[in-house]
This record gives sequence, structure tokens and C-alpha cells, in this order.
Amino acid sequence: MISQLEKFNQASSIQPIIFVVGARPNFIKMAPLLRAMAKQMPSVTSLLVHTGQHYDKRMNDQIFSDLELPEPDINLNVGSGTHATQTAEIMKKFEPVIDEFNPSCVVVVGDVNSTLACALVAVKKGVLVAHIEAGLRSFDRTMPEEINRILTDQLSDRLYITERSAHRNLLREAIPNERVVFVGNIMIDSVHFCQSSTRSAGDIFSSLGEISDIFKKNSGYGLVTLHRPSNVDDPEVLEHLLRVLVEISQRLPLVLVLHPRTRSNLQRFELLKLIDSTRMVLLPAQGYLDMLGLVSSAKVVLTDSGGLQEETTALGVPCLTLRNSTERPITIDQGTNTLVGIDRGLILNGMQAIHNGEGKQGRTPEFWDGHAAERIVADLSQWLYQVSAKQPLATV
Repeated sequence: MISQLEKFNQASSIQPIIFVVGARPNFIKMAPLLRAMAKQMPSVTSLLVHTGQHYDKRMNDQIFSDLELPEPDINLNVGSGTHATQTAEIMKKFEPVIDEFNPSCVVVVGDVNSTLACALVAVKKGVLVAHIEAGLRSFDRTMPEEINRILTDQLSDRLYITERSAHRNLLREAIPNERVVFVGNIMIDSVHFCQSSTRSAGDIFSSLGEISDIFKKNSGYGLVTLHRPSNVDDPEVLEHLLRVLVEISQRLPLVLVLHPRTRSNLQRFELLKLIDSTRMVLLPAQGYLDMLGLVSSAKVVLTDSGGLQEETTALGVPCLTLRNSTERPITIDQGTNTLVGIDRGLILNGMQAIHNGEGKQGRTPEFWDGHAAERIVADLSQWLYQVSAKQPLATV
């Protein structure tokens, strides 16, 4: 009996599927999806659209290479701006793409401005929208990403979730059960795919020259990333966090991988002078493979990143999240993550527990097995075939 996927691949009337990326986390999630598309749906054209929301070379070109992600078919070159300006520019530049290619579906991932902007354009043009990583909620509407998540989910026709709590969130928001599919975490697909290709932390440090002497002892190191506006745009908050990190570094050397925004603010607020260069190493934004290598070997990760909460859980590395809320509760309930906010006492207590060997070990959550992309493509093919068979898609 012919499968739904085979029927879909034989349906010559199916229009292209557009896949949207705009920021580093999108790239990490999109790479396994495009590989699965090429393998499972070879007769359907996949168009990769890069909005240009992130354009730093290390956060863009290098990660495409590391993930074996093909060059984008279309780059909108939007660049930076306020949330309103950036979202509006993406919408203006994405609409002609919809008009030209008349896609059967637009696939968006995550919670950045590109996610919401392209979903909004698509639904207004009568094009189906699939949202990968749907249903995650921090319940903190001061976070721009939370607004993007809520609105994108309301617009989407197919919602792929990474954890079961996301399903409950969507049901509370009156999204019909039949639109939601539990597929697991596609970001972990990239962790599995790339883990054997990473450089060891030792190799990375050996290329740093004299500062690598910090890491010659066997005490290990901590890895730090900061980029959220609430942590790095306020000089008092950033100085407070930096002083706590200096305190931590006296016992455990730290590697600070600096987002361009964070590096700029450290310079602008004249805070670089606080850094103890004998115990702390500053690195620019890293390619995905080197970053994964640094995370894998770290004794602890201190971060305000959403993705690193998941990667540390997958890798079994204790994580202290410098935020008061998380949209990824499974990393706390089942993983290695602990919320500490920016409270000095909570951060130092978390570090003490790790020094005592009491850091969270966690376990691998359900469907974080490296095959989420395959499950997404299998469902996507069946869903689009059923939609196309029952009713013609809207034309532009």
C-alpha cells in the first residue's frame, strides 16, 4: 500500500515549501530539517529564506558551514533596528517572496522577530504556516520573544512541540488539539549530528596563546554567555553580573563568549577594566562546532540563552540560567538547568553545589533523540497531502 509520503512526493501540483531563518538559533534548528526534506521529500522544492536579522560573520557564515546548511536561496538583508522597525522591514521584504513563489507552506522556527513577521505575512496571503518549537512559554510578557511565541502560535496551522508542557500551554490558549504534534527537540538533532566533529576544549585553548595557561590545571572551567537586553543593556545590572563572575572566577576559571551586543556594552560602559584577565578569558562569538566543544567540556555553563539550557541538558552539563523565568521548563524538571536570576546569593549557592558534586545530572527528555526532523517531515508531508487533496490551497 502506497504511503502518504509517497503520495505526496508523486503529487506534482504541490508548490514549494519556504523555510525561514533569521537568527543563530534558527540555523541550528533548520539544518537537520533541510537534510530530512532532501531525503524524505525529494520531489518538493525547499526554498531557504534568510531574513538577515543576524548578520555578524561569526554568527552567520561560520554557522552555515559548521552545520552543513546550504546557502540561502534568498537573503532579505534586513539587518538590525528596533523590534518594530525590524519586524516591519522583514514583512515588507518577505511579501514579494510569497507573491513570486506561491508556496504551499511557510515553515518558521523559534521565537525571533523573523518568526512572527514571516508567519504574519504568510497567513495574510492565505498561505499555510507551520511553527517548529511551538507552545513554549516563560509567562513573562516583558520578553519580546514571549510575544513572538504567543502570536506565531495563534497564526499557525501546524504546531510542532518539543515537550508535552507546550501542548498544555496551547490548549489553554484555545488552539485546537488537532493542530498540535509532539515531535521532540530539533535542536538536539544538530547536537547529535555535530558532536563528533567538534574541536576539543584543549585544542581551542591551545590556539589562544599565553592565556591558555589558565586552563593547564585540571580544575576545569566555566562557560559564560550573556546577551539578553535585560542583562546587558543596563550598566548597573551588567556591572553587578560582571562582579559576581569575577568572584566565581577566583575558584573556577571562566570563559566568556561575548555576543557582539555584550562586547559593545562592556566597552561603552567602561566595564572591561573589572575583568580579571588572570582568571577570565574573553572570546568573540564562536562557530557552532567550537561552541559545542566548549559546552561539552565545561564544568558549568552560566547563561541567559534559551538554546544553551537545552544543549546542556542534552550533554549532561550543569547549567545556571541568569534569568527569573524560562520557557523551557523541561530543562529544570528533567534536565541540568537551575534558574538563579541575577541574585548573587543564588548564583554562588548554585556554584557551591556544583563544586560539591551536587550539580544536576538530569536525564534525556522524551524524543530528544536526534530524530525530531524526521518526525516533522513525515507529518508535514502527510498533512500537506491531506490539505491539498481535500481543498485547493489559496493562490496569490
